[in-house]
Amino acid sequence: MLDLERARQSADQKIVPVALEARPGPIDLGGVTVNTWSYGDAVPGPQIRLRAGDLLRADLRNSLPQPTSIHWHGIALRNDMDGVPALTQDPIAPGTTFRYEFTTPDPGTYIFHPHVGTQLDRGLYGALIVEDPAEPGDYDDELVVVFDDWVDGTGRDPDQVLADLKANGMGGMGGMGGDMQGMEGMEGMQMPQSEALGGDAGDVSYPYYVANGRVSAAAQTFAGKPGQRIRLRMINIGGDTAFRVGVPGVPMTVTHTDGFPVRPVSAPTVLLGMGERVDAVITLPDQSLPLVGIAEGKGGAAHVTLNVGPRSSTTVDAAVADLASRPTVAAVGLVAAEQVVLADKTPDVVHDLEIAGPANRYTWTINGQTYDASRGLPVSEGQRVRLRFVNTTSMFHPMHLHGHTFQVRNAAVPGPRKDTVNVLPKTTIEVDFDADNPGQWLTHCHNIYHGEAGMMTVVSYVG
Repeated sequence: MLDLERARQSADQKIVPVALEARPGPIDLGGVTVNTWSYGDAVPGPQIRLRAGDLLRADLRNSLPQPTSIHWHGIALRNDMDGVPALTQDPIAPGTTFRYEFTTPDPGTYIFHPHVGTQLDRGLYGALIVEDPAEPGDYDDELVVVFDDWVDGTGRDPDQVLADLKANGMGGMGGMGGDMQGMEGMEGMQMPQSEALGGDAGDVSYPYYVANGRVSAAAQTFAGKPGQRIRLRMINIGGDTAFRVGVPGVPMTVTHTDGFPVRPVSAPTVLLGMGERVDAVITLPDQSLPLVGIAEGKGGAAHVTLNVGPRSSTTVDAAVADLASRPTVAAVGLVAAEQVVLADKTPDVVHDLEIAGPANRYTWTINGQTYDASRGLPVSEGQRVRLRFVNTTSMFHPMHLHGHTFQVRNAAVPGPRKDTVNVLPKTTIEVDFDADNPGQWLTHCHNIYHGEAGMMTVVSYVG
């Protein structure tokens, strides 16, 4: 592990220091003040930006009333910096500081967030942008947009939501959707539905949806000029909500997913499961319009206003209606750019991950078992590994692998390189990766409530 980290370093490596403090306090979401936990005084937390090959040195001070950690979502980093308590590090106790230090090997759009309980569904998150020194940068400006579903500090907190789900199932105070199998007294209940998601659209009812920490009534404004080319870095950090993202009447050219380039494709909207990121380029129109994230199947939305001059007559509600009627592109169907396609190779090991639930009111499993850090999927360094995500449920599951990127196996063309793949109901998705980063690596559903109710396991390097 340390030898691999040293191999990633260079004599002239730049060190990028970052100081973070996780603490409770009030946050203004735009006329809505909530008491939540965040990194500093804002949601999202401070954007971290560095270049591929730089060394990130991040000191986290824990001023929360419970232990915490940081997971650097999507980064193929050294295992002991991955931020999973009881698996890769001890939890960071209240009143103490922990230093994360690792090389960022791959450019792209990433996220940082805790990996303790339901802390992800509070305000503890931020964007991590790793720039490519060799990229030509065929755009004039960048806009990073983080979409989130919000419940913390509105009379409930995420711990209460999870407790309600476990006690009462998805018909209790915390929930409103999901597979009905094993759910007593729930027959006939109408769940939120999405054709794009292939069925149920979520378990949890949220009072607010935010873009860059702002509700739509007080949306962030991005100042631009007509004709400018803007690179959008779009992130879904939601706990239970997929977002359909677009600008009415303005096509997006999708260029990357989960940090890795794809063959460019034009799309009116893109669909982001929790934990997924998509980069796209747009040309700003000659009037101000919203960049909208529709809470897929849930009847809500958030947006950022693209302010380029005269205000469009298109209201946000009209934009939502327009975009909801347009085709959407799911990242799983994209094609990897030639330079990031894995070499064709027969897998040395194949692991099936059968996704099931919710049984016993609210239990989600992989291969019939809830999470146990001592059980894992064995792999050996140097192997080509194939994971088969078999979704037996009526809900979508964004499945995330720590410490690696995989290639989605599509029938005729090389699928995208990703670390989070949205597995639709009653479908199977196969992904391949090279076992080149030894350690114990979590793989799990990025619906925070599914993961905390058991849908996690470990890719375990052995031998």
